Amino acid sequence: MKILHTADWHLGKRLQDFQRLQEQQNVLDEIVQIADREQVDLVLIAGDLFDTFNPDPKAEDLLYSMLKKLSVGGRRPVVAIAGNHDNPDRIEAQDHFARECGIIFAGFPKTEVQSYELSCEAKLLRSAPGFVEIKLPRHTAPVRIILTPYANETRMRSYFGLTSFGDELRQELQQHWATLADTYMDKRGVNLLMAHLFVMKRGGEQPEESDDERSILQVGGASVVYTDMIPPQVQYTALGHLHRYQEIAGGPSPVIYSSSPLAYSFAEADQQKFVVLIEAKPGKPVVFTPKSLSTGKRLLRPKFKRVDDAVDWLKQNPDCYAEITLQTPTYLTSEERRQLQQAHESLVTIIPDVRDITVDDQEAAPAIDLTQSIETLFTDYFKNKNKGQKPNERLQQLFKEILATEPE
Repeated sequence: MKILHTADWHLGKRLQDFQRLQEQQNVLDEIVQIADREQVDLVLIAGDLFDTFNPDPKAEDLLYSMLKKLSVGGRRPVVAIAGNHDNPDRIEAQDHFARECGIIFAGFPKTEVQSYELSCEAKLLRSAPGFVEIKLPRHTAPVRIILTPYANETRMRSYFGLTSFGDELRQELQQHWATLADTYMDKRGVNLLMAHLFVMKRGGEQPEESDDERSILQVGGASVVYTDMIPPQVQYTALGHLHRYQEIAGGPSPVIYSSSPLAYSFAEADQQKFVVLIEAKPGKPVVFTPKSLSTGKRLLRPKFKRVDDAVDWLKQNPDCYAEITLQTPTYLTSEERRQLQQAHESLVTIIPDVRDITVDDQEAAPAIDLTQSIETLFTDYFKNKNKGQKPNERLQQLFKEILATEPE
């Protein structure tokens, strides 16, 4: 049985002013091509399908059109859960229609998919709160999946009846998983867990988390789930939330963050992105292989000491998003910024790293000539406080307006 694990599509996400829907379509087309080439039987999408609770209609169109391609008319089932960026009600709203194509959505930790005969080739055999068992078209053995979408504090209280978080939440979640595994998972099927959570090895080093994903629940450490909580029956845990490919130690079987398909912030600069191909047999350890993605612009963060060098680099690297840092003794002039912007159509940020000017110790500080005009004195003062940078015309005009204002 071949299974494809992906996550964190964040459809509709922008990079500051840059729209990335075309890039997202291209990389999802690449994922479809991988699924077709590898003859994948099942696709898992571990949360954050959209970037916001109220996605752009174009992002919604892209999601459903790509899921239809992935499902191949029900011959290849797709199971997707909500992440912390998704509106779980919106995710589940299309579930009834989607299941006709073998697509199953779960928005909440204890969502129960209603059992009924599908018109597609896949069959939903059993379901329970937070669990599905599916018969795949080309296999006699079923696949069982424990589903744990992201949940905030309110939902945790609702679904697990909690008054506090941290250890109590972990105990309830572990018991929930164990009950499902003991009830439905044996060695006659392939057993999986899919979750959108912050997972780490107990006592181990905290996994790398990008700036965009720091909003997930952290009250009392409630969001931290440990790999030793995963039931021993589970053969593979498909995770979403962290955008870098990571294998998390300490579990009974592989626990994997597949990565996002594109780099979405400069914290992910020059990061290779993946999907994960899993080969699974009932009762046997899985074999998993990260498959690198080549579509989408890289995010790069070069540093320079001269504007001319930065301009040359930008012209030589047109197919990326760039955040450049310039180490300069003065702030950049408007003309220098113009040169940089014109050199590259995807220059996202210019960071001036203004360094102190080295002054000869023997050089005496110049005397202040108080006979100069107040405007000249202001310019000299501004240059002194801003490492030689002159005030621009707008600032000089504001200063003149202040001088012309009558005191109250």
